[in-house]
Amino acid sequence: MEVVPQGTAWRRIMAWFHVQLSEAEQRIVDEERVSHPSLQVRGKMLTIWLLHCGLAREKAAQVVGVSRATVQRYLVAYQRGGLDGLRRSNRQRPVSELAAFRDIIRASFENQPVCTIAEACDRIEKLTGIRRSLTQVRKFLKDMGLKWQRVRAIPVPPKKTWPSTLRTNPSFSKPS
Repeated sequence: MEVVPQGTAWRRIMAWFHVQLSEAEQRIVDEERVSHPSLQVRGKMLTIWLLHCGLAREKAAQVVGVSRATVQRYLVAYQRGGLDGLRRSNRQRPVSELAAFRDIIRASFENQPVCTIAEACDRIEKLTGIRRSLTQVRKFLKDMGLKWQRVRAIPVPPKKTWPSTLRTNPSFSKPS
């Protein structure tokens, strides 16, 4: 286990820490700063690349569009975990309780579609026992990839045999 100094000793170590990438790391960082799927990882790789090229931390922060404290966090992540440490995201996103029932809900809605979000809320409550608001259900269904489809009447031409359409007299006539 790595012993990490605390307080001013840690600040002195980080103040003198210079990024020196190996040839293999340079190739990886150069590629991932442009083509990594995550925009956040691309920014981290660009920051490390700029620091490796000799830019000051404050100038690198301006180029990337982050604060100097964020550059410092990127450096700490790189020092502790290397490039894998930079790729990791420590953001914790809440997971919906409905996520456990995703397959059941999808199968139910594909077999028998609902007409309204209120009906979807009722059906989800019957299937799972979890009650959510209309907005939350709408967002959950959209995240699952289900789309709301508008139902419209199909226009049908009138039949000639109906009494209302039997009139052949025009309602407007030409003056003689």
